[in-house]
Amino acid sequence: MSSLADDPAEHFLVVVNEEGRHSLWPQLTTPPSGWTPVHGPDDRAGCLAYIEEHWTDLRPLGLLSRLAEPGGPRGNARPS
Repeated sequence: MSSLADDPAEHFLVVVNEEGRHSLWPQLTTPPSGWTPVHGPDDRAGCLAYIEEHWTDLRPLGLLSRLAEPGGPRGNARPS
């Protein structure tokens, strides 16, 4: 069984959640609650190009705001 996401002719939306995470979503379906369309409909390549250009920092926005706080965790710290 194939899905809509496997069809090269399918058009998609780029959706973003409150943490700034991006996702590709088939145009013919409703994005889940908490995800907002920001680009499309467009073909898969166009949506992926949008994501590559706009989602340049994969860290969640909540983490980025904590890193920016005075006395917050160090931005380059890695979990041990």
